Amino acid sequence: MRSAGGEPLVIGVDVSDAKAVDDAAQQVVDTFGPIDVWVNNAFTGVFAPFTEIGPDEFRRVTEVTYLGYVFGTRAALHHMLPRDRGTIVQVGSALAYRGIPLQSAYCGAKHAIQGFNESLRCELLHTRSGVRTTMVQLPAVNTPQFEWVLNRMRGRARPVAPVYQPEVAARAIVYAASHAGRREYWVGASTAATLLANAVVPGLLDRYLARTGFSSQQDEERHDEPANLWAPADGPQGHDFGAHGRFDDEAVHDSPQQWVSRNRRRMGAALTVGAAGALAARKLAGQARR
Repeated sequence: MRSAGGEPLVIGVDVSDAKAVDDAAQQVVDTFGPIDVWVNNAFTGVFAPFTEIGPDEFRRVTEVTYLGYVFGTRAALHHMLPRDRGTIVQVGSALAYRGIPLQSAYCGAKHAIQGFNESLRCELLHTRSGVRTTMVQLPAVNTPQFEWVLNRMRGRARPVAPVYQPEVAARAIVYAASHAGRREYWVGASTAATLLANAVVPGLLDRYLARTGFSSQQDEERHDEPANLWAPADGPQGHDFGAHGRFDDEAVHDSPQQWVSRNRRRMGAALTVGAAGALAARKLAGQARR
């Protein structure tokens, strides 16, 4: 950020603590002035069957992953609504629409964020507010999350392929922040395929994930990673995991589907023109044969 001419302000916050989030937002305003864009992205999780997740663990995932977004959104609105301007980006997931095995707490939280954001969006539209909220539904991303998630499986946690590099997600979030008129963006062909399959053949998807969802989310090798459920796995006194996970060799660097998601009108117009052209060509061919 400094190399680009900016000045970072790093504030360590437990997002499940509403007052701590409010205080952090105020510190940002005191340092830089009004908040134009707020991105909610914090989460934690447990890789395990539901029956092997304790009540306190499930509650913790919900408090961080869901209520963290609620508290962050409330803090942002406190500063944005009086100015009648600002953008809130909720970082979602294909799992906000489609739950998968071994991630019941995380999937439940993402579904909750989806419903919460839809309700809020309607309220902002009702009051004709200048504040906008949008959601970015991400695919599997090659971040260190799989190195520090609490994992009770035999193998090391891994994302369901295909995996995308974090830069793909970052570009989508930046774009959404500056084009918040759209209610949501889908990133990655796998996200689009998952959401469409769940809408059309959810029962078939249940059976498919029951058969493949366990093996596709773990490697064969054993694991001994730290867990960040209750405290950060990295930090000033610990290991800096960086932005990339261990899947650089297989991760995808671009998402053509993301372009389609951003340009639906243009694609719709192109398809309409293409269809009209095909019909015209077919008609002319028929006339030529006569």
